[in-house]
Amino acid sequence: MSTMLTERTVAETALTLSQSMQPEHSNSQGNVHGGVILKLCDECGGIIAARHARRPCVTVTIDSVNFHRPVYVGQLLSVHGQVTYVGRTSIEVELRVEAENLLTGEISHTNSAYFVYVALDENRQPVEVPRLRLATDAERLKFARGEERQAHRLAKRKQNA
Repeated sequence: MSTMLTERTVAETALTLSQSMQPEHSNSQGNVHGGVILKLCDECGGIIAARHARRPCVTVTIDSVNFHRPVYVGQLLSVHGQVTYVGRTSIEVELRVEAENLLTGEISHTNSAYFVYVALDENRQPVEVPRLRLATDAERLKFARGEERQAHRLAKRKQNA
């Protein structure tokens, strides 16, 4: 499979994935189970990474997951994501999770996370990914912070090897 390595904008990578939270998503406390939220985050992030790379991508790191508020059955959970940093073969996706009370319209920020994916070639080996075209100061700042997070992840991995 031949894929052109063209630059992509941050806007081209943006995606929102929404799902209504049902009783089967709840934990023993009656809140939506954190694993359900992480699964939706990984689905959203995986789609974003694959669209950016135009290749299959696998999750390699779930970094900096923060749960701010519980999510309840009956709420609409929306995961908003975009690419914030790309390395040679890796793609960092920033995800923001919001829960909407469909009866009141109130929306609350419930979770944040960074997921990192690696694009794979036909032999399931890491392959180079397209660069990210940064159009705004905010995008450049997020990219620089992503670069710092990646350096920290690599140093930690080397330390734990």
